[in-house]
Amino acid sequence: MTSPRLPAWARPKDMFDLTRLAVPVAISRASFMLMSLTDAVLLGRYAPGELPFVLNGWLPIGVLFGFGMGLMIGLQVLTAELNGAGKGDETGRIFRRGMAVALTYGLLATGVCIMIARPLLNLIGFDPALAEATAACTHILAYGSVAHMGGLACQSYLEALRKPNIATGINMAAVLFNMIAGLILVPEYGAIGVVWGTTASRWFMLVCFFLAVVLLTPAFRRAPKAPAGEFKRQNIVGIGTGIANIAEWGSFNLTFAIATLVSIDAGTVYGLTVQMMGVVFMIYVGMGTATSVRVAERFGQGNAVSVREASRLGVVASTLLGLILASTLILLRDPIAMTWLNGSEVASEGAHLVPQLSLMLAAVAFVTLFDGLQAVGSMALRAQGVVWIPTVIHVGSYVFVMLPLCWWLGLHSDYGVWGVVIGISVASLVAGVGQVLALEVKSARAVRFGLPCATERAAAPNAH
Repeated sequence: MTSPRLPAWARPKDMFDLTRLAVPVAISRASFMLMSLTDAVLLGRYAPGELPFVLNGWLPIGVLFGFGMGLMIGLQVLTAELNGAGKGDETGRIFRRGMAVALTYGLLATGVCIMIARPLLNLIGFDPALAEATAACTHILAYGSVAHMGGLACQSYLEALRKPNIATGINMAAVLFNMIAGLILVPEYGAIGVVWGTTASRWFMLVCFFLAVVLLTPAFRRAPKAPAGEFKRQNIVGIGTGIANIAEWGSFNLTFAIATLVSIDAGTVYGLTVQMMGVVFMIYVGMGTATSVRVAERFGQGNAVSVREASRLGVVASTLLGLILASTLILLRDPIAMTWLNGSEVASEGAHLVPQLSLMLAAVAFVTLFDGLQAVGSMALRAQGVVWIPTVIHVGSYVFVMLPLCWWLGLHSDYGVWGVVIGISVASLVAGVGQVLALEVKSARAVRFGLPCATERAAAPNAH
């Protein structure tokens, strides 16, 4: 009598494979938020009144970077598919096209951010002094757009080829670079010092990533001619993800503005809270990226059952991880709040915000679980070629649920900044449940009716 076959999320081999991919990728993704968090903590200690300049300065940059990050998902998915099918040496054409798209988009993003920064802040309703300081930060951050996009293309390629440890090492070196720059610049220059340090770290990362790709991958080897429709499919996946990221990242960045309109103190406390959520979220993005790579590999092999199991493992692992992370955040909320806001140099400025920050960190702890599930679910869907369903869920949750709730409850009710917290909580719940349900339905249909062959995928890249 044979023992029953364990589901994927309970099989040690699959769990180990996910973990060895997810941990370094999660650290890499968290490094972006660790830079922002380091900047926020330094400003919270040396110049807490200038923190909203940087947080709101990311408004147009964050939206454009979100779309750019989405564009690179196509590079990652197609590279992983080829690698899973035993054609890793052919992936150079995927990288070269993706790098060209990344650098071109980075140039466009630089110009757009510089042009729209001040008009956008005026439209939102910032007073002239706040708008001027915030726009200056946006302009400096924009100078790192080309480097950010080029580095992201290299990182996505390395991770898809299962070389995540290299990307992790480079990202953590950049975190250290950014922290040293901040310690030198922030005490004297405040918010302007922060953004110059961030921009310099982006260029440092690009140099390191490009050298790694040249030396350690087949990025510049000759590859067979691409099948018809491959480049179109690469971009369709990327554009769909980019639109979803605009909805999510742009909406979250607008909530910074709403909180700042409540008051500068509200903007500071809410900004620090969402920075913490962002660090946790990037851990989930790492889990989602690892899940996406594993799903895409199995999708390239045409194995529907393995695709479903890899998807479910990502969801189950993310749920367990989310419970641990949320509990840890609740336990550590007081030390975190005191560390961020109670520096001896500015105790009179920041200390009075510590109790409110501690309470807000506890309030959003379990919200991060659903925020993470929507990331994992949507990335697993896109790895199967499902582009527009997760995009619709993102737009609906963040544009049509979160923003109206945050605006109304934050500025037109007695809730104040807590109304903004309620708005992001409801939207995260809707997005998380929606993406996981869509993933389960898609996986079940794939098992029942089969996966499309490679020719069908190339011919109909936007079938979903």
